[in-house]
Amino acid sequence: MKGSSFRVLTSCLAVLALILMAACGSSKAGSDGSGGDGLGKELNVFNWSEYLPESVLKKFEDKTGVKVNYSTFSSNEEMLAKLSAGQGLYDLTMASDYIVQPMIAQGMIQPIDLNNIPNFKYLLPEFIDKDYDKGNKYTVPYMGNTQPIGINPDIVKTEITSYADLWKPELKNQIVLLDDQRMVLGMVLKTLGYSANDTDPAHLEEAKKKMLALMPNVKAFDSDSPKTLMISGEVGVMLSWGPEIALAQKEKPQVKTVLPKEGLIITFDNFVIPKGAKNKKAAEAFINFVTDPDISAEISVSFPYINPNVEARKKIDKFFMDNIAIYPPTEELKRVESLQDLGDNVKLYDRVWSEVKSSQ
Repeated sequence: MKGSSFRVLTSCLAVLALILMAACGSSKAGSDGSGGDGLGKELNVFNWSEYLPESVLKKFEDKTGVKVNYSTFSSNEEMLAKLSAGQGLYDLTMASDYIVQPMIAQGMIQPIDLNNIPNFKYLLPEFIDKDYDKGNKYTVPYMGNTQPIGINPDIVKTEITSYADLWKPELKNQIVLLDDQRMVLGMVLKTLGYSANDTDPAHLEEAKKKMLALMPNVKAFDSDSPKTLMISGEVGVMLSWGPEIALAQKEKPQVKTVLPKEGLIITFDNFVIPKGAKNKKAAEAFINFVTDPDISAEISVSFPYINPNVEARKKIDKFFMDNIAIYPPTEELKRVESLQDLGDNVKLYDRVWSEVKSSQ
């Protein structure tokens, strides 16, 4: 009996060992080679250019074993066009506040499960539960910016205190503008005394004529890296995202920030998950990863946009946190104007922008 019991015990132990080995194996990889947490093998991310450092992508890959396929766009219009043309091509993309509602209405994005994003708790109240997505059903805020003016006084000798000053003849061929129709046309409308969200056809025609008058002063349109022309000395003025001005100041401390008399335009970008995304859980894991305070602060070292993460802000260099190009004073924030969804009226902006750009 003792021998028979030993053989039975040995067999049982062998079976148990096999079960444990199988369990360990399944915890690392599923039958399809995906992680046991169901994240899958890859994640397809579509983002603004110069908006997420390679080091963060690598850390996510190392932590999860998920390969990140990363591609970029230069405008919301480009993002929307590619998203419309290829459903299922991307698992995660970025959408500015004013285009979120149209994307929801057109069924382009799907709800996000905030249960998979515990780091959401670090986001400041003023950046969540916005009118364009109450309850953050579809969006998680990433970063934002305003549109101040950067000037190099070594090159520009005329006084600039407002958007309207960009039309001064002394600035011929000296300005780099964002290649962004809503921000730039919004700026032009504000110089005319209108809202940056104006949809009156007569006002848009007026804005078109005024922008055409600005073109002799415009050396280039650049949303990817407008600071480059400022740093090289090819232009003396940049109308750009605030962080680009701050980064230019790192290279050229003489560059000054002008908060225009007309009041700033502000916009905020959000993570959204496209309809048909093949790797939704990996997308949510990635959102949670970059919302970790340490990772969020690391992102702001390379791309110091307005950071909505309360704990990350404690880790960001004072040069950026105290820089008015990125974080305008409280009195300025009271005057900022947010861009809004224009509905079908966006076609007016498309037409005006196209006609202006084709005049180059």
